[in-house]
Amino acid sequence: MEINPDYIAPCGLYCGVCGILYATLDHNRKFKKRLVGVYRDKLPESENLSIEDIHCRGCLSVEQFVFCHQCAIRDCATKRGYIGCHECTDFPCTLIEEFPIPVGKKVILRAIPYWREKGTEKWIRHEEARYMCPECGHKLFRGAKSCNRCKTPVDLD
Repeated sequence: MEINPDYIAPCGLYCGVCGILYATLDHNRKFKKRLVGVYRDKLPESENLSIEDIHCRGCLSVEQFVFCHQCAIRDCATKRGYIGCHECTDFPCTLIEEFPIPVGKKVILRAIPYWREKGTEKWIRHEEARYMCPECGHKLFRGAKSCNRCKTPVDLD
């Protein structure tokens, strides 16, 4: 398996299953509009979030989502010389406890211990496999409530 290093978010929110990345890669304005509704007023300084702001190519890429661009978790890991929170003995810290998106916090608290125990490649394989529709096998994104292909309800986070 080839790992895209831009998708290795230090917090454990693997970018390869992020709706913002999917919308960016697919140039899907309809999905971007839905994502504006998901994130507006739930992230710091997001009251003016627009469709144009919904773009990202991964946490460690040069083209980051506006919220990810100012991520204190990534900055902390970098300052400490860590690839991710899985290397930190202070996990879970205040930055994790105060994460503004509940589903994100839930995923972080699940993903970091797995990453710590299994390593980067197995963690990524696990995240990729987890976000597949159990009915039709269609690739899903973190936070999805149903498969957009077969409409099967899912709870993957």
